[in-house]
Amino acid sequence: MGVRGEFYTPEINRNIIVFRAGGAYFAKHVPIYMQDIIYVLDFGSQYAHLIVRRIREMGVLAELVTPQFPLQMLAEARGIILSGGPQNLSESSALRVNASIFSLGIPVLGICYGQQLMAYELGGKIQSSKRREYGHVEVTLARKSRIFAGLGKKQDVWMSHGDAVSKLPKNFTIIASSDNCPAAAVAYEQRKLFGLQFHPEVMHTKNGQKILANFIKITGVKKTPKGRDFIEKSVEEIRQRIGNDRAICALSGGVDSAVAAVLVHKAIGKNLTCVYVDTGLMRAGETESIKKIFRSYLKINLIIVRAEKDFLARLKGVVDPEKKRKTIGELFIRIFEKEAKKIGKVKWLVQGTLYTDAVSSGKSVGSKNAAVIKSHHNVGGLPKRMGMKLIEPLRDLYKYEVRKIAVALGLPKSIAYRVPFPGPGLAIRIIGEVTRDKLELIRQADKILSEEMEKSGVKVSQYFAVLPSTIRSVGVQGDARTYGFPIIIRAFNTPDFLTVQWANLPHKLLAKISSRITNEVEGVNRVVYDITSKPPGTVEWE
Repeated sequence: MGVRGEFYTPEINRNIIVFRAGGAYFAKHVPIYMQDIIYVLDFGSQYAHLIVRRIREMGVLAELVTPQFPLQMLAEARGIILSGGPQNLSESSALRVNASIFSLGIPVLGICYGQQLMAYELGGKIQSSKRREYGHVEVTLARKSRIFAGLGKKQDVWMSHGDAVSKLPKNFTIIASSDNCPAAAVAYEQRKLFGLQFHPEVMHTKNGQKILANFIKITGVKKTPKGRDFIEKSVEEIRQRIGNDRAICALSGGVDSAVAAVLVHKAIGKNLTCVYVDTGLMRAGETESIKKIFRSYLKINLIIVRAEKDFLARLKGVVDPEKKRKTIGELFIRIFEKEAKKIGKVKWLVQGTLYTDAVSSGKSVGSKNAAVIKSHHNVGGLPKRMGMKLIEPLRDLYKYEVRKIAVALGLPKSIAYRVPFPGPGLAIRIIGEVTRDKLELIRQADKILSEEMEKSGVKVSQYFAVLPSTIRSVGVQGDARTYGFPIIIRAFNTPDFLTVQWANLPHKLLAKISSRITNEVEGVNRVVYDITSKPPGTVEWE
């Protein structure tokens, strides 16, 4: 058992005992004031947690739960949202919901699969669309509805579906349509039941936040005060969980692992040892920077393990990106276990895993049904058998929340606002086999990109270089024919890393980056710029 631990939690929640069973949260007692909550039922959508965040951003308590969450607890809420999901209702394994939730008298919003499920459970029909819709779509509002209050007749939204509602349930009406989806939005206004085939929670739906705000208004939910300080709660929970045991922290140098390390250090002090593995897959100057910050500034025990040869040996001949991630994750853990034995009696492994890491690996907090997009080395890449127990203080948080915590902890801005870097490092920024020569090439290109981005003052959420080493092209350098590699530049903006929008960098800046890379990095004769958002792409190429 344990006390609920969201980032935004009402003060009153401290008296509610909540425990997890079968991936869901259950409470022994839910008093009347807990009506000011919106539950999001997670059917495995990559965006399910994003719905929760969008609601929290508006100051309203929201929580992600499984479709099996007790009906009596759902009945205490102000509103219910059914998320999207990767399954189709035509499949026998498709997730269902207790149809009684639609008779609770509580507003319900179904999104994508959630809309289809609501229609199906209430007597409607679903069928495979003749033309599937993925990406930006314009919908036309067919009639007035409270869910679309304040919006114009034409709306740019984000669709991602193969099935669609073909027959409406009784008393439902169509409130929005697209060229390929007649029932793009439906409603039973009197019972406050709404269904959207598109995703209002993603940034690509222009007025998505307004639509969610309208639903919040319909529910009548009250905004909740900010809860007890996350740092105090986390430190106390970590102290109770670890006790007098020893722990090691998998330190990468990024903000996530740094915050996790400081929180655990506050809880158990000298019983924490940070282990930084120099895999040889890091950016230029990475190890030196980590050594300086953690030994000199944070005064935390730090062990640096030089393991470049081991990682290159394991990665030899490995091309598949999932195999790369899992190979790296496996070796990481074995190295940590080895270092733990040297320290003696270490029972805990601390990692800076975020929710976005978990959801991309199909490890959603509320559901076991999320599709695996890629294995994060901290999540899907971990071996099944480990000699230590995992502790992940940030697992239910988003990057922006972690940065706020970093500032509150007094970490330097160089850590708090550092450009994110993946745990598997440059290995997943090399398309194809990883070798020492390729690593040096991509390291040089990435260093040049970083230097020019910092000098330009252009602010983006993340930027990096990719080496597609399976591709070469003909070029001309110094009046001679070359047959070299291209370098792909990726830069984007995002509020949460669940969805991203490619950054419109100035052409002059791109020209400078291209010129320097092709002139200074031997073996590269071409630079291209990635203008793909997420979806349909992902943050990393692998």
